[in-house]
Amino acid sequence: MAAHRLITLTVNGKPYSREVEPRQSLVDFLRDELSLPGTHVGCEHGVCGACTVRMNGATMRACLLFAVQANGAELLTVEGLAGADGQLHPLQEAFWTHHGLQCGFCTPGMLLSALELLDEDPRPSETAIRVGISGNLCMCTGYVNIVRAVLAAAPGKAGA
Repeated sequence: MAAHRLITLTVNGKPYSREVEPRQSLVDFLRDELSLPGTHVGCEHGVCGACTVRMNGATMRACLLFAVQANGAELLTVEGLAGADGQLHPLQEAFWTHHGLQCGFCTPGMLLSALELLDEDPRPSETAIRVGISGNLCMCTGYVNIVRAVLAAAPGKAGA
């Protein structure tokens, strides 16, 4: 059995230090060690996007990373989107209002990919949104309402 490694990282603004097996995936670490179940385990091959998190500001597939690779990193999971008072993030509100979720399995990864897109382009076109979320698979919605939700949440939209 491989020796455990100490990692220190910040998740949703909170610092953590834990001993981990070198081969433990980041998604399993978040779910099992930190009790953050919002990062979903889907395909475990980096294809579906359900495990999408932001690491140092960039989206990553947590199923493709080992927890030790996040040592020293700052992570944002879906649990970190809402405010400390429970106030939903504007993207979460828009997904709710515009019915951008159905079963909800893809939603955490979809939200984090959309957040990255809006950080880079506060006035995205529908095409840009479709490209920005293309790494996140949804089997329920057909994407139309997801695109509408991201358009509605865009901080640079007309009239905002």
